[in-house]
Amino acid sequence: MRIRELKLEMTGSVKSRTVTIVGPRGTLVRSFKHLPVDISQPIKKQLKVEKWFGKHKELAAVRTVCSHIENMIKGVTLGFLYKMRAVYAHFPINVIVHKDNSHVEIKNFLGEKFTRHVDMLKGVTFKPSGVKDEFIVQGNDIELVSRSAALIQQSTAVKNKDIRKFLDGIYVSDKTTVESDI
Repeated sequence: MRIRELKLEMTGSVKSRTVTIVGPRGTLVRSFKHLPVDISQPIKKQLKVEKWFGKHKELAAVRTVCSHIENMIKGVTLGFLYKMRAVYAHFPINVIVHKDNSHVEIKNFLGEKFTRHVDMLKGVTFKPSGVKDEFIVQGNDIELVSRSAALIQQSTAVKNKDIRKFLDGIYVSDKTTVESDI
């Protein structure tokens, strides 16, 4: 059994293993119906996760659920921010942002004429930062932010060449929060 405390500016609710966390940055909802654990709310600012008569490997699900809930709490209070850098040896990579920072076009990768298109997942924004060839991927859900960054990185994977020599691409350079941790 593990108990997670909610912060003052947050509210949480549980209904049939679906956890909803509301904070200053928004709302996150996640279903844990696929895991055989009990999730309850003994008092207003607490969430309790427990597993009855579980074997050692089954009990690991309790900590997994608690980690997901902690990531939800961190997301609605601080938010998640990934910084990405465009790296190139000869041909400069052109990155164009469209549609309210939710669609990315990557042009001139390795000098190719092919344009790569990447759509950000729901609730994730992509925008250039003040530094040359640096971009920011941010949102409240850590899984959606990291998956969006991975989609961008995988779209610039070098095919049919020696990846030790051809290091061009867009890579994650920093993982942090949108607001500073006080």
